Amino acid sequence: MEQSGLLEEVAELLGPERMSKPLRITWDGQSPPADNARQHLPQLVAEYFAVGRELLSRNPKPAQLHALRLATKRLRYTLELFRPCYGPGLALRIAALRELQQLLGEINDTAAAERTLNAVLNGASPQRTRIESFLRGQGEEKATAFRKQWQEVFDAPGQERWWTSYLARRSRKPARK
Repeated sequence: MEQSGLLEEVAELLGPERMSKPLRITWDGQSPPADNARQHLPQLVAEYFAVGRELLSRNPKPAQLHALRLATKRLRYTLELFRPCYGPGLALRIAALRELQQLLGEINDTAAAERTLNAVLNGASPQRTRIESFLRGQGEEKATAFRKQWQEVFDAPGQERWWTSYLARRSRKPARK
């Protein structure tokens, strides 16, 4: 089974030079899931960290962080598929992704509300200006909180290695039913 690169959504933001060759993984149907996980999941996570860092280095607007939210969701769901192959350490990592996804969802909510406002209200008015200003402020505030969480917790020194070394270790055998 083949899976497209995890972060295709950010290609537009990062440009063709960064995303010209999205990560492609071919799962070996003859190997056990745990072996596929050990071989490929560290690579997926490393790509996620790299693209997240690059995107954040460009100081994207809140609406542009939606692509990272989708990538976070995809990575989280991919890891959840392999939960039986790992121990409780995987649950910690999935929870960290869930927290990022929540923060990114709150940012997206403000951007979506602003788009809805623009679609519904025609013409300038003091009320519209106040609402737009409020939504932009909320989006920026939430984006700042996300960046802080990313830099100080999720991508703190050693975190990528914590992820990749855990995922590369010999996975436990799936539990029997």
